[in-house]
Amino acid sequence: MPGRRAPRAPREPPDAAAALELALRFLGTRPRTRWELERRLRAAGADAVLDHVLARLAELGYLDDDAFARYWSEQRDRHAPRGRQMVEAELRQRGVTRDVIERLRSEPAARRPEDEGLPETEEQRARVALESHLRGRPLPDDRKAVQRIGMFLMRRGFDGETVRAVLRKAGQDTIDDTP
Repeated sequence: MPGRRAPRAPREPPDAAAALELALRFLGTRPRTRWELERRLRAAGADAVLDHVLARLAELGYLDDDAFARYWSEQRDRHAPRGRQMVEAELRQRGVTRDVIERLRSEPAARRPEDEGLPETEEQRARVALESHLRGRPLPDDRKAVQRIGMFLMRRGFDGETVRAVLRKAGQDTIDDTP
């Protein structure tokens, strides 16, 4: 019958070297959390060598949930600003533990020269998200449209107080820009 695949023969579980290679290929696309890598290795049937491979990767510096949390947060600020609530929820979905998230929240962001222009505060993140959403258009005058934009920002993880402040400021800027 066309389109049907033959059933796969059961695979041999990978040995330590093969599991390490599989893990490194998985890490090649982007940094991963320990939980993500553990899931991937378990799916490949590497349960027997799992602890050894994870320990080796941590020893080599490829597996660091603190570094991953900083990376994820920075990437969000750089490409798709989200509120802290949303970033923390995304980190939890990737298996980052609560204590790592607490450390990320409490440590001041180390600014590097390449971080110039990245938002530093929650309000700045919301402003960048709003500007990206509006794509150069002014904030609409229609109350319902402004409410929809506010809900957009809230879905991005910004709290109501921040959303209201950013929309008020954007509305004020629109009024100031008119001749």
